Amino acid sequence: MADIVITIAAKVAEYLVAPIGRQLRYLFCYRSYTDDLNKKVQELGRVRDDLQRTVGDETKRAGYEIRPIVQEWLNRVDGITEEAEELMKDENKSCFNGWCPNLKSRYLLSRKADKKAQVIVQIQKEGNFPHGVSDRVPLRNLTFKNYEPFESRASILSKIMDTFGDDEIKMIGVWGMGGVGKTTLVKQVAEQAKQGKLFTTEVYIDVSWTRDLEKSQQGIAKIQQKIAEMLHLEFTGKDESTRAVELKHRLKKEKILIILDDIWKEIDLEEVGIPCKDDPTECKVVLTSRDLHLIRQYVDAETCFLIQQLPRKEAWSLFNKTSGGSLEKNLELRPIATDVVEECHQLQL
Repeated sequence: MADIVITIAAKVAEYLVAPIGRQLRYLFCYRSYTDDLNKKVQELGRVRDDLQRTVGDETKRAGYEIRPIVQEWLNRVDGITEEAEELMKDENKSCFNGWCPNLKSRYLLSRKADKKAQVIVQIQKEGNFPHGVSDRVPLRNLTFKNYEPFESRASILSKIMDTFGDDEIKMIGVWGMGGVGKTTLVKQVAEQAKQGKLFTTEVYIDVSWTRDLEKSQQGIAKIQQKIAEMLHLEFTGKDESTRAVELKHRLKKEKILIILDDIWKEIDLEEVGIPCKDDPTECKVVLTSRDLHLIRQYVDAETCFLIQQLPRKEAWSLFNKTSGGSLEKNLELRPIATDVVEECHQLQL
C-alpha cells in the first residue's frame, strides 16, 4: 500500500513540479529565452537565403516557376521572422540592458519567446524539399492557324519542348522526307515557346537557299540580318565576320530560340555568329532537314527527331477536312479520295 502511495505521489509531483519549474524559468531566465529566439531567427534566415538563391537560379530558366509549397514555406518564414522581431522590439522597450524589473512583462516575454522559438524549429525542419523547388510551367495546347494537332506529332512536339528545359541541350534537329510536315511542326514549336514565354525572342528563318552553294555567303548575311532585326540590333561592322562577332556577343546575353528551316547544305554557324553547342549560352537552335547525315553534324542522336508520314487514319482525316469534310458520306467519291490519299503517300503537304 505504501508503494502505491509513493508511486502516486511521485507522479503528482512530476506533473506539478515540471510545469512550475518551467514557469519559474520564464520568470528568472527570460534573457536566455530571448537570446535563444534571436539565434534561431538568424539560423532560419540563413536557411531561407540559401533556398531563395536556389529558387532564383532555377526560376531564371524560362518556363519554370516556384512550387506553391516552397512559396508557402517562404511566406511562413517571413511571417514568423516578423513576429519574432516585433517581440524583440517589445523587449527593448520594456527592459533596459537586460534588466526587466516588471515581473509580469518578464514572464510574458519569456513565454512568448519560447513559443516562437519552437515554431521556428518546426518551420526550419519543413524547409527541406527533396522533389525540388520549381516546376515546369505546363504549356497550354496552343496552335497557330491551319495547324492540325495530330496524335502522331504530339509526342515529338512534347519531346522538343522538353529539351528547352535542359540547360545542357543547345541544338535540336528535326528531319524527314519533303512534305512530311517539318516546317509545320517547328512553327508550332515556336508558337508554343512564345505563348509559354520560354524565350525572349523566337527567330524563324527559311534557309532553303542552301541548296545553291553560289549563294552561300549571301545567305549568311541574310541570316545575320534577320536575327539582328528580331533583336533590334544595329551592326557596326560592314563585313560578315565582324557582324558574326557582334551577333554572337548579343546572343550570349539573351535566351533566344533560333529555327533554321530546310537546310540542304552545311551552314557554318560560327560564320553566322550563332553560338554552337559547346558555347556558354542560353540560346536554343532548332534545325530541320531532309538529310539525317547533315543534321547529325550539328546535334546528338538523342535530340534528333524523325518526322514520318502520317498514319493512314490521320492522313484520311486531314484530306477529308481539307476537301470540305463530306467525303465520309459520299459513297461515289470516297474510293477516288482513298486513291488520292494513297498517291500522296500520306504526306502532310
